[in-house]
Amino acid sequence: MAFCGVVLCGFCVGALQKADLGVDPFTCFVTGIANIFSSTYSTFYLILTGLLLVLVFVLRRHYIGVATVINLFFTGVAADGMHHLLDILAPHPGLVFRATLMVVAIVFACLAAALYFTADLGVSAYDAIALIAAYQYKLLPFKYCRIISDSLCVLVGFLFNVTLGVGTIVTALFMGPLTQWFRTHVAEPLLAGGQRAVA
Repeated sequence: MAFCGVVLCGFCVGALQKADLGVDPFTCFVTGIANIFSSTYSTFYLILTGLLLVLVFVLRRHYIGVATVINLFFTGVAADGMHHLLDILAPHPGLVFRATLMVVAIVFACLAAALYFTADLGVSAYDAIALIAAYQYKLLPFKYCRIISDSLCVLVGFLFNVTLGVGTIVTALFMGPLTQWFRTHVAEPLLAGGQRAVA
């Protein structure tokens, strides 16, 4: 669940980049920083995630695990790979294709997050921030903590001259609630069923 969730998340990031209607909030931030330095998404994903990882280690190291390492090294690579593949398959996509790609990518990104959150083998450093705020400090329910962290990330990305799109706004507002829905109705039952099968 953890590996599939992380790789699927990377694919969704690449698809959102190709749709060019606005990427997810953290990607918005990472892409802006990468553009400033004329570098790639995967390079600055590693740098910025590494910095957040230090913060998470100090606040709540429980969220650092094997899935954190997988996320650190595979998400950016999967995103670049998916973007490159879509460039080959659909070099000049129309608006309908891009809009469809955006919706599908957002939905599956939420499913991906729910899978590796529920696996409880660690999460990405960015995802851990909302989880820590919700479950350790009990500031607000997770979905609201995620909306706040995503919105702040969008604001920072905007200040770094990233053009916001409908996909960015939709993700910032709905990724938290939709991820929670997938976690409750898909990921947790899937994990429970797998544990019963093993037992």
